[in-house]
Amino acid sequence: MRYDQEIYQKFEEFREKIAQVPSHLHGTERQKWLVEVLDRASLETRSALREVLEQHLLLMKELEASDIDMGGDGCGGQIWYRIHGDKRPFEGSPPFSLPESDAILLNLLSKDQQEHLFEHRNLDFSYVIARTDGPNQRYRADIYYDLDHLALNMRRIDTEIRSFKGLQLHPEIAKILSLKYLKFGLTLVTGITGSGKSATLDTIIDANNRSVDAHIVLIASPVELVHDSIRCIVRHREVGRDVGTFREGIVQSLRQDPDIIVIGELRDAETIMVALEVTDSGHKVFSTLHTASASESIDRIIGEVPVREQDRVRHRLADVISCVISQKLVPTLDGKRVLAKEVMMGTGSVKAAIRNNNVNEIYQMLAEGSQYGMHTLEQDLKRLVYEYKISPEEALNFANNKKRMKELLK
Repeated sequence: MRYDQEIYQKFEEFREKIAQVPSHLHGTERQKWLVEVLDRASLETRSALREVLEQHLLLMKELEASDIDMGGDGCGGQIWYRIHGDKRPFEGSPPFSLPESDAILLNLLSKDQQEHLFEHRNLDFSYVIARTDGPNQRYRADIYYDLDHLALNMRRIDTEIRSFKGLQLHPEIAKILSLKYLKFGLTLVTGITGSGKSATLDTIIDANNRSVDAHIVLIASPVELVHDSIRCIVRHREVGRDVGTFREGIVQSLRQDPDIIVIGELRDAETIMVALEVTDSGHKVFSTLHTASASESIDRIIGEVPVREQDRVRHRLADVISCVISQKLVPTLDGKRVLAKEVMMGTGSVKAAIRNNNVNEIYQMLAEGSQYGMHTLEQDLKRLVYEYKISPEEALNFANNKKRMKELLK
């Protein structure tokens, strides 16, 4: 990577001011002192501070990196990248002291964002680098505290949406995901952090955007990929920026004549309850969950709400659930990663199992539901092994049901 030396020269000049931070200040008081220094700095200096970080951000595509980390005691003054699932320090950039990385990160934020960070000790936001040689590059960012200093994670948002065909979904599942064939119901895309949930959800949104004339309202924290309005009007509402909370965004969307409501994440009981209510009112709703399997997703939704509400939520969920796609990104034989997924359709049997609190029966229904496009994660991992895309060892490592995976690989 070639660095713009002029940018680093301006940064060197600012380093002298940062080095004067009073030794008796710690934590938030230290960060507030740095904010005052930034407020007195010239626009040229502040622009140079942003460009110091943006040079590393723009390198991510070349490195095929999904995430970047800097700041805090944990990074040891280095920039770290996650490349094909592995996170490593980058040797090609100069080291940053803790006050320097604090200043670089604070310089990214507005006054309101700085105040939120100091109060809540964490801030989720989106960041955009304007490009003249192509589409703007967006990032999902999180700033938090690490031993009294600021740390950053940013994820690069891929502006190239995967083709819907690339998801390799059964035609019956594809119909459920399309507003053209099904006007209502709740679809969940689930997986651990970094499993590609957002990319899959964006592919589904894009497929609807290109095939039906409708209105899509997307509520997220933060907004990641921005969809152009093609055949649909696509509204992007960022929590904390365009609307106060997920709940407010969902309720308000009902007065905005939506056909599809996309909820970035079902992260708490309040959001779950209102999501089920709007789906029950006849809307098509998509969302994500941090769960590893279809049955775990059902248990998670029911377990998030108070015990007195669980029977009612169980019945409502059984009424509205249409599809669950649970996915993982598995290392391939050529050093990259491939999508492995479990797929559940809201068939009559699945709905009955949810309603009767027999979620443990769902796994077998998936294993025997190929005519509906359903399958377990272990069945999909077996397919990838037989296609010589992943090793049997990786299949076993990523399986939810290790015993069943061993049986399938015999």
